[in-house]
Amino acid sequence: MKYILVTGGVISGVGKGVIASSFGTLLSACGIPITCIKIDPYINIDAGTFSPYEHGEVFVLDDGGEVDLDLGNYERFLDVVLHRDNNITTGKVYKMVIDRERIGDYLGKTVQVVPHITDAIQEWVERVAKTPVKANVQPEVCIVELGGTIGDIEGMPFVEAFRQFQFRVRKENFCVAHVSLVPSPRSTGEPKTKPTQASVRELRGLGLSPDLIVCRSENPIGDEVKEKISNFCHVAPEQVITIPDLSSIYHVPLLMEQAGVVDILNERLQLNLQIPRPAGFMLSWRDLAERVENVYKKVNIALVGKYTRLEDAYASVSKALIHSSIAVGYKLELKFIEACHLERDAKRENPHLYYEAWHSLTNSHGVVVPGGFGTRGVEGKIRACQWSRENKKPFLGICLGLQAAVIEFARNVLKIEDADSTENDPDTTHPLVIDMPEHHTGVLGGTMRLGTRTTIFKGNSKIRKLYNNLDQIDERHRHRYEVNPEYVTVLEDNGMRFVGHDSEKQRMEIIELEGHPYYVATQFHPEYLSRPLKPAPAFLGLILAAVGKLDNYLATGQHKIQQLHSQNHHQLLACESSSDDDLQPQGRVRVNSKSASQRGSNNSPEKGKKSGSPKGSVLTTTAHVNGVC
Repeated sequence: MKYILVTGGVISGVGKGVIASSFGTLLSACGIPITCIKIDPYINIDAGTFSPYEHGEVFVLDDGGEVDLDLGNYERFLDVVLHRDNNITTGKVYKMVIDRERIGDYLGKTVQVVPHITDAIQEWVERVAKTPVKANVQPEVCIVELGGTIGDIEGMPFVEAFRQFQFRVRKENFCVAHVSLVPSPRSTGEPKTKPTQASVRELRGLGLSPDLIVCRSENPIGDEVKEKISNFCHVAPEQVITIPDLSSIYHVPLLMEQAGVVDILNERLQLNLQIPRPAGFMLSWRDLAERVENVYKKVNIALVGKYTRLEDAYASVSKALIHSSIAVGYKLELKFIEACHLERDAKRENPHLYYEAWHSLTNSHGVVVPGGFGTRGVEGKIRACQWSRENKKPFLGICLGLQAAVIEFARNVLKIEDADSTENDPDTTHPLVIDMPEHHTGVLGGTMRLGTRTTIFKGNSKIRKLYNNLDQIDERHRHRYEVNPEYVTVLEDNGMRFVGHDSEKQRMEIIELEGHPYYVATQFHPEYLSRPLKPAPAFLGLILAAVGKLDNYLATGQHKIQQLHSQNHHQLLACESSSDDDLQPQGRVRVNSKSASQRGSNNSPEKGKKSGSPKGSVLTTTAHVNGVC
């Protein structure tokens, strides 16, 4: 087993996750099975109880593990299925060691950070590195990302563990890549290498010597700066890799490949890779990067959320929208709208934000209402659902978005004015949404309905066609509330169809509105399984409807599935923004959510205005600029 440790210096959030994912992408393209581990030095057991403002979204895995969003990056880049043990926290390690101590595993010895904590970390890494994450094939290379920055007191036990680990697995099986910021102060206008020098010096002082130094910068830096870092950090110039801010992170693996990273890893870890690489090496990524760069038509999507001050709170939703937009041949302009600003109280308290939010909503081509917890902003989400329903605007609700859509329908169609959720009003006389008894334990961490669950389709529907007319699918869940089964019949009698339910036929999983271009909501989170080359069907349907191509896609796309599967990635993605679009929607391979294609119409939304800096309640993101994956 080979190990690549990715550490960070100078600042957190420097891009270690993307760099680690890019290492995996390059080696995976060489035919090497890859796995990834993310280490978070915080004492929490997992990310499940975090506010989204702490670390961004909580990513959910198949086994129900609530983990850091970087594991979402790994899954999307490498198309693997990770497990809860691929995320290590200080809390998990200490809990394991304390549990061992309680049952006498240490034979009465004094339990200490060294050797007991550090040994536990090393044993954990070795054990998880051997666990298959794709096609039941044992990995050959494990990429370990150490969160935070070198020098953080929380990360010291992990740094010491890997100092020992490099001797445990031998030098030829272990290398270190240090990601550091090279700032360019406006006062001087030139890149400064001192922070990187200090960071590398500290890393060396802790017993780890970097084999690669990945320099992150706002603008490209020249060879003189690389030479300086090489001289002061004791590495060869070719071992200094520069990654400036790029228009799309799909370019990062390509830039690293051009810099010779594969050759460096091949020599350092004795991987015995084919030299030169095959003609089609990284072809799918090159095509994807070119596709992102060469789409010009815009589709404007409004995301009505509760945590819009931090875009990472909706990282997977944003990326799922981008995947689908790229597949359809459009550039996504995503507008983040604070749900509270759509409420009637906001009109009185802050009319500027109220009218700005409504202007952004009404000028969008489609609406997404994602998940969330608590009562704040729920009424704004409900109003967004109402507007989308009444104005035939393409709509996708996720988790709380489904619950808000059901409550809105009950209030305004069934005329049940006090319809509500027991989360918002425990004493409501018409609880359209209730908590699940088995998850109402009084303990918040890990007590929701989590992980992969089966959804069984009922009858014909647009969403079922998008999933290639499968009978059932597996999708990831994270929720504590559900639609009250007592109201299902009356809702269906008035036009709200429950087209998907769980295997016991008790929990409602998918709704679809009759007579609407696209009004779909899911209790599960389809964004967790979206991939750059395999967009989530629910999101693909939204984008297709937003650009006026869904009906043609559903009518003509299904017969081309096998043909598309036989084509290469270039053909799959080379869909022009014209009437001859060829699309590749794909769900997750393991749930048989296969692809389909379509000859779309030439209908398209009007070009949106150029996005600017965030103002008021609306944050505008252009996917082409931010390039998230």
